[in-house]
Amino acid sequence: MTSLTAIFGNSDEKPEEESEKLLQLYWNRAELKKEFAGLRNEQFRLQERVKQQEGSTARVQQKLDHLERLLLDPDWVYNVIIYYQLKQLNLRCQSKIEKFAEQLKQQREQRQHNRLVGNWNERRAQEAAGVERQIGEQRMQVQMLEDQLQAERHRLATMSGFLKIFRRRSVTALLDNLAENIDSAQRQEEQLLLQFDEVQNRIPPDTEGLDIATKRLINFMILAFAQQLYLHFDKDNIAEMAKEASEKSVGAINYGGKKECDFIVGKVQKLVDSFDKATDFADVLQQRAKFIAEKAKFRSNDDAVPIARTVATLFAISKKGVVKEKDANLLGDNYCNLSGILSR
Repeated sequence: MTSLTAIFGNSDEKPEEESEKLLQLYWNRAELKKEFAGLRNEQFRLQERVKQQEGSTARVQQKLDHLERLLLDPDWVYNVIIYYQLKQLNLRCQSKIEKFAEQLKQQREQRQHNRLVGNWNERRAQEAAGVERQIGEQRMQVQMLEDQLQAERHRLATMSGFLKIFRRRSVTALLDNLAENIDSAQRQEEQLLLQFDEVQNRIPPDTEGLDIATKRLINFMILAFAQQLYLHFDKDNIAEMAKEASEKSVGAINYGGKKECDFIVGKVQKLVDSFDKATDFADVLQQRAKFIAEKAKFRSNDDAVPIARTVATLFAISKKGVVKEKDANLLGDNYCNLSGILSR
């Protein structure tokens, strides 16, 4: 009997209590199933990540094996060196464009902020001058009232006995009225002083974002600078070779033997050195940016980046001011990640 009770429970237990226990067991089971499903999904997710990582590792290993074979091949070892030299040149040019773009943006933002703060300071100064003028007028009024009060007190003190008795009530009322006016004027002055302090201690406005017109001007200058780089390194087709190296894998391009590779290395170094020393093309950039702006078209009034085909003309400007045009869609080809550098 005792064993049966242990198995089936006490027959004296209320039906409500049994239902509550069954319901609790049901909810516990549901929660366990939910947790188990969550753990199973997490397991699948981690397994998928492991597969992806294994695939990435295998691809990297294939690249390393391929690079090792190229370096061991005497016909390709120099090509590998040239490939990475040209790839580095492309990254170097991209870094220069990014730095130039950032400087332009900061200059424009600083100029806009200075103009904004200058106008704000001018308005604040005008408001402060107006409050200060009111304070001066209020103090003058207080002084006049105090002088009038002093005069009325003196007149009351110098009155003869009969006249003093006869006019005492009216003069006293006038004195009380003057005292109230003085007190009111002083309170107004205190309020004006608080207002003056509030105006003086205002926090200047934060920097606002650049408008579309300014962003377009910046983009024209960035495109002009990118053209300057491209035209400088376009000698012996170095610019195109650097762009090709950034798009293809090592071993996909054959630059020739040691003699040809040595020539390319020397040419790249000379071009890099000469560009780093050049500091006199600011006027050229301004002129080229103006030419670019004249041809640029946009998809909408809210776009700051021009349509690529409308800015696909390179403007080579000589020191004598002679302008030669050449077709090259730097933006469309995303030369040195231009699409990611331009202001939007």
